Amino acid sequence: MNTVSVPFSEIRRASSPPDGEGSLQVQLDPNLKIGNAKVFAVYGKGGIGKSTTSSNLSVAFSKLGKRVLQIGCDPKHDSTFTLTKSLMPTVIDVLESVDFHPEELRIEDFVYTGYNGVMCVEAGGPPAGTGCGGYVVGQTVKLLKEHHLLDETDVVIFDVLGDVVCGGFAAPLQHADRALIVAANDFDSIFAMNRIVQAIGAKAKNYKVRLGGVIANRSAETDQIDKFSDRVGLNRLAHFPDLDVIRRSRLKKSTLFEMESSPELEAVQNEYLRLAARLWAGTDPLAPESLKDREIFDLLGFD
Repeated sequence: MNTVSVPFSEIRRASSPPDGEGSLQVQLDPNLKIGNAKVFAVYGKGGIGKSTTSSNLSVAFSKLGKRVLQIGCDPKHDSTFTLTKSLMPTVIDVLESVDFHPEELRIEDFVYTGYNGVMCVEAGGPPAGTGCGGYVVGQTVKLLKEHHLLDETDVVIFDVLGDVVCGGFAAPLQHADRALIVAANDFDSIFAMNRIVQAIGAKAKNYKVRLGGVIANRSAETDQIDKFSDRVGLNRLAHFPDLDVIRRSRLKKSTLFEMESSPELEAVQNEYLRLAARLWAGTDPLAPESLKDREIFDLLGFD
């Protein structure tokens, strides 16, 4: 794959008001607004289940009659495979196939229809060590707008890779109404959540995005998540336990709504439906105050 270069005009040094103190930030075209859809950006520690959460939440929204678009923002391009049953080509892949002439692309070249009508896009990313993830997000939104795919979409979900450590992969926050954090009931997940709180706070200075809350995942209990949330000013929106049926759904390349019914599965499905209804109704904008690393260390654990 050819190296994807980032036009200098799309990167700027943060100025007043700051958009991430002392950092290089991706500056997206202000005309690339998604429109009237409700936009959610899902973050969390790598491997915590963001794609599983995003895909099942997309299905839950579709079960409520909403037109849903899920955008995977990870070079692995595996965000939507339980919806489509395949690894889709990324936006960068298809742009490369036409020598980066987007006018030659058709919608079906980069948008696939998944389970229950959920529209799926894999933005992908530049080759390792080159380019910028924010550039990829910007090009993806630009393509979707040029093909009028966003005009009749009710919900857009960005599924974003891992911890937020650069301005590029914080770029979905420039489009989102609410950011959602997926976390397990352990130190590493909560440590990553604290960094994400910092990143969202930086973006909220210049953009409409606000934190919607935390989704507890792969956890029997939520005591440590709740302790952190109470301290910083977060809300827990949902709780999904660490069930084997969730693991098996990924191996079967299926969403939880396609698995063989059982009482425990129905409880999880209902929790997703409840979460989707709550997010659609609107959550209060949160402005939590992140902690210093030492404060997290001292806060968590058992007395």
